[in-house]
Amino acid sequence: MFRILFRLYLVTIVSFSAAIYLVPDLVIKVFHERFLTYNLDYSRGLQTLIVKQFHAVPQEQWPALAAEMDREFAPLHIALTGNDDADFTLDERERLQRGENVVRIGDWGWRTLAVSPLNEQTVVEMIVPPDPTDVSWLYWSINVLIGATMLACLLLWLRPHWRDLERLKGTAERFGKGQLGERTRISPNSNIGSLANVFDTMAGDIENLLNQQRDLLNAVSHELRTPLTRLDFGLALALSDDLPAASRERLQGLVAHIRELDELVLELLSYSRLQNPARLPEQVEVSLDEFIDSILGSVDEELESPDIVIDVLLHGQLERFSLDPRLTARALQNLLRNAMRYCEKRIQIGVKVCPKGCEIWVDDDGIGIPDDERERIFEPFYRLDRSRDRATGGFGLGLAISRRALEAQGGTLTVEASPLGGARFRLWLPTPV
Repeated sequence: MFRILFRLYLVTIVSFSAAIYLVPDLVIKVFHERFLTYNLDYSRGLQTLIVKQFHAVPQEQWPALAAEMDREFAPLHIALTGNDDADFTLDERERLQRGENVVRIGDWGWRTLAVSPLNEQTVVEMIVPPDPTDVSWLYWSINVLIGATMLACLLLWLRPHWRDLERLKGTAERFGKGQLGERTRISPNSNIGSLANVFDTMAGDIENLLNQQRDLLNAVSHELRTPLTRLDFGLALALSDDLPAASRERLQGLVAHIRELDELVLELLSYSRLQNPARLPEQVEVSLDEFIDSILGSVDEELESPDIVIDVLLHGQLERFSLDPRLTARALQNLLRNAMRYCEKRIQIGVKVCPKGCEIWVDDDGIGIPDDERERIFEPFYRLDRSRDRATGGFGLGLAISRRALEAQGGTLTVEASPLGGARFRLWLPTPV
């Protein structure tokens, strides 16, 4: 809030200061004759009294009288000079030669000089000196107090706006993290009430849409499992009979397709469950080295080549760390299977714990992932061109499930280039509060 307040106050105070110093000069220039006439009328009485004082004594005594009046009129300065003095402008000299009074105006239209002719050659000047330093400081203090008052008014005006904007920001953040039931609950009387109402309406529409999509996905997936199970059971019974080799081979191919569909349904159900914001992740303290060993053991049989080497790097002293074992294991298993598909000979797993959280990365020495594809690979059903074949590319749900599994725990999953030459998938889990 203070940054916005500072910017708003800076704009206001600069504009106010510029207006104070520029607008008076502009007005005085536009209405110069009116200000001049006003000051002539204002000082006529005093100038007339001064001229009478000088005319009441012989001309030889004028310098002494000017010095005496200078002392008595202090801080005003009284001085004698000629009407052809170089300090006068041409217009001022002409007016003095005609026997007219002259005034000169300064800031804010106040007179700084008043001149009256005594005879054809001599004039008396009444000079208004600048304000003393202490008075100038008083004027500046008035400006400072005005600025402080403006700051207080801006703060009072901005506070309710900022409060409602912070509430809107917090609601948007929680909504973006999957808490779809969040609403701003900002009063319609607020200055951003209409904006908050539009946001709440949009959030409700998105929640309804996602709920309908998830319910449809769940319903279709559950309904598909029953006929697939029946088909698998029926084909298993058929394979138990004596069949010609060609028929048996065709039935075994059908069984493989059915089991592939069943695996897809299971993946869809897993992805759908991870989209449920009501499901809270577990927090279980695990020994990270044992946890990584168990995950490697679960995928060890899936290695397509015995020549593939899997290295594990444990950085520093690994402490026990709180995480959701099922979700984290699922994410790591998907990443390891992905690395097994595309690596040449080597996979590397690194683990590092710091006070802020736990970092786990999976490297491979494959051909890597292009920069423009590194975010898209986390989209459901998206597969790179080189992995369109499900024999290598799967269904395109593994990485989406892995990222969802990490985000459900408040973590992240990103991909970058690997030092081994392929891709590095980096998992980050924050330390539970």
